[in-house]
Amino acid sequence: MKNNNRISSSYKDPSGFVYTENNEIFRRVNKCYKPDYDLLIQSGLYDSLAQKGLIVSHQEISTDENPENPMYKILKPTMIDFVSYPYEWSFSMLKDAALLTLRIQKESLNFGMSLKDASAYNVQFQNGKPVFIDTLSFEKNNDKPWVAYGQFCRHFLAPLLLMSECDIRLQSLLKNYIDGVPLDLASRLLPLKTRLNFGIMMHIHLHAAMQSKYEDSSKATNNAVDKVGQSSLSVQQKIAITENLIALVNSIKWEPQNTEWGDYYSFTNYSDDAMKNKAALVSEFVDRITPSTCWDMGANNGYFTRIAVNKGIKSAAFDIDPVAVEKNYMYIKKENELNLLPLLMDLTNPSPSIGWNCEERDSLVCRQTPDLVMALALIHHLAISNNVPLLKIAEFLAGICKFLIIEFVPKSDSKVKLLLSTREDIFAEYDVANFEKYFSTCFSILEKQQIKDSDRILYLMKNIKYC
Repeated sequence: MKNNNRISSSYKDPSGFVYTENNEIFRRVNKCYKPDYDLLIQSGLYDSLAQKGLIVSHQEISTDENPENPMYKILKPTMIDFVSYPYEWSFSMLKDAALLTLRIQKESLNFGMSLKDASAYNVQFQNGKPVFIDTLSFEKNNDKPWVAYGQFCRHFLAPLLLMSECDIRLQSLLKNYIDGVPLDLASRLLPLKTRLNFGIMMHIHLHAAMQSKYEDSSKATNNAVDKVGQSSLSVQQKIAITENLIALVNSIKWEPQNTEWGDYYSFTNYSDDAMKNKAALVSEFVDRITPSTCWDMGANNGYFTRIAVNKGIKSAAFDIDPVAVEKNYMYIKKENELNLLPLLMDLTNPSPSIGWNCEERDSLVCRQTPDLVMALALIHHLAISNNVPLLKIAEFLAGICKFLIIEFVPKSDSKVKLLLSTREDIFAEYDVANFEKYFSTCFSILEKQQIKDSDRILYLMKNIKYC
């Protein structure tokens, strides 16, 4: 195993780490974690969680009992189709991840164990549902307060409350604060009325005040606030605290309001015939290239993404609008869709590489190269709303995909006219001829079809690097 195969985010826990080999993922368990790992397996907790689909399953590949070797076991976990991060999730995705973490903590207590950390990064979405991925996050329970309580409040409770009580866009704080939103900041931002809620008062406002007190008195430890109060807690007391947190998280609501994009397909300028023809063309193009993976950029609520999903293609649906992404996720839950992951993403400022050495969390473009990218009803927003030249759009898309289905929306289209109605038309090169010229520097145009009852044109292209 080479050091450069080690996953860059897997460096903090001495219990082990994750690495890749031959495009497969493995987890190394170190001997220092042997007692807790053996308890996880022998207690039946792992089997219980895996059977319920709450944690990724794994196979034990090898074991080394040699005391001179720091490695105890090598595990081969089930691979996640696409890695996403909390700052890319919808409100309900973050809420479901929080509830999963608390459910696992409660079940762990019943098996004599507890979560030693409650990071939102320990959760991924697979087959439309959240799943816990860190097998080494469990430790034998003791009579001390929950060591991961503060982390849970920072990673889940604080951002959920800020999104619900203040502004849904405050989720972006998770990108700036990689270890969760500081509780003193959350306490200051939350409205005064939240102090009348006992749960919020206890877990956010008083929690933040106690942290500040310990820091000011120079008596703080890493988990000082979690040690305030009772010096010992029984299992039943810990379960009661966990149930209290579950009730509080369940009570946090966000009602999406209609936005420009949240109800896009209710107010589109497509006629019924145009929508049907566009869907038929997308389906035909997808069948022609038979991709295994798909990214739909500017997917809105996933209407066209589902053309790929319904063909068994694992797909990610990106959109800038939190309402559209939320509606997409709620539909996935309702219909139990397995191959679709909706994510919040501003394509003019996509998720960057952040964290330690800018490697702890990967940028969007570093995580996967999909077989197919769909960019439908998108290019005019990039080129006109955001002044991105056609060549730069072509180069960006060529850097992330093998095949491209893209829709060109001309200036004669009512949506483009609307965009230009409030600004000077400085986009002399925005026409079909220049679109094809610039995109041909990166792609081979395999097919183009005008959408019926519309001035829009749909293209199927292949990246010239794969020709």
